[in-house]
Amino acid sequence: MANDASTAAVQEHLVRYGGDFAEVLIDKASGSYVYDRSGRAILDFTSGQMSGILGHSHPEIVAAVAQAAGRLDHLHSSFLSPPVLELGARLAALLPPTLSKTLPLSTGAESNEAALRLAKLYTGGFEVIAFDRAWHGMTGGAAANTYSGGRKGYGPAMPGVLTIPTPYAYRSPFATNGHYDWQAELDWALDTIDRQSVGALAAAIIEPLVSSGGIITLPDGYVAALKKKCAERGMLLIIDEAQTGLGRTGTNFAFERDGVAPDILTLSKTLGAGLPLAATVTSAEIEQRCYDRGYMFYTTHVADPLPAAVGNKVLEILVRDRLADRAREMGEYLKQGLVSLQQRHEAIGDVRGRGLLLGIELVEDRHRKEPARDFGMAVGKRCLELGACLNIVSRRTHAHIFRIAPPLNVSRGEIDTALGILDTALTECAGRA
Repeated sequence: MANDASTAAVQEHLVRYGGDFAEVLIDKASGSYVYDRSGRAILDFTSGQMSGILGHSHPEIVAAVAQAAGRLDHLHSSFLSPPVLELGARLAALLPPTLSKTLPLSTGAESNEAALRLAKLYTGGFEVIAFDRAWHGMTGGAAANTYSGGRKGYGPAMPGVLTIPTPYAYRSPFATNGHYDWQAELDWALDTIDRQSVGALAAAIIEPLVSSGGIITLPDGYVAALKKKCAERGMLLIIDEAQTGLGRTGTNFAFERDGVAPDILTLSKTLGAGLPLAATVTSAEIEQRCYDRGYMFYTTHVADPLPAAVGNKVLEILVRDRLADRAREMGEYLKQGLVSLQQRHEAIGDVRGRGLLLGIELVEDRHRKEPARDFGMAVGKRCLELGACLNIVSRRTHAHIFRIAPPLNVSRGEIDTALGILDTALTECAGRA
């Protein structure tokens, strides 16, 4: 941590929940920057926990929080309020007609739990398919369908969890001589599912861009092909847009690129622009059948008015400021900068992603593609020392992969600064190797 007192406080009072803490203590944040206790500015190119699409302490969000807190903050779950009704209407206006019914919640894991319960009650099945690099949360059903970390040592997962290969073009065995046959991989995957299933398939849950699993972009046509296979088996398709929703990938929702809508959509992170707000959105037909069958998903903060008011302001700014278009424009600029770095640094094996959710994969050798985990850890640490947080996906499993996701209102100058810091860190760390 930043000093001996901070280290002592961690040792004495805090549970370490995901490896070691960063060696810096953050005191405040504003815009694209966080600041340590000495006032040193650090570019936050992780948008907090991949959530703050408007940057830190956006003045309109601050005002919305203050106004809501002074008027209506929390209610019993049986009560509704104007901000909640408005949130449902705003989301429906942005989404396809088949996604018209919203359940407001607090976290991404909650929204995925709610979605899984809807799918199971609607279909009568209990088997769920997820990517083998997925991250959907750390609660029961969500954790059971999370494979990019956190599985070992906790006993049996929920019954009925099944996996298919993440369409990882850079490393897939179905990619040869520069050609990736994702359709053959998907066909093979569903054949194996059919052999494993006990005849109770309920849903597939996927991220349209697999973020925590390594910034893996699904091929064009993949989502449509998967939805067809789900329909053939009487399954629902759940798309988890915790990190990709609300403009991040260059469209309001990442699934729009593929021209097909999910049966259930889950949102979190970006919906509250860093504050705790999530939503599970589905069709009127699915909601009605589940209601008739006694659907229940109570939480203490379901449909709370204060976070709903924040979500309304986020959606207003998203549309008003055309943030999806801005993410597409700034994302292309950032990606070009990363490709330029790749041309100068042999350690960058791959550059990928969409909009302002991008990644680089560091390798020991471009031909063998051996992950450069120790090098990745060193580069990430040096970037932080130089004044930029360029997130490493996982210290334990994906230390060689960086998730780069600045706020959607990031400036070109801030992108240039981050690229310069990454360039310096790559050069210095390579020199020490």
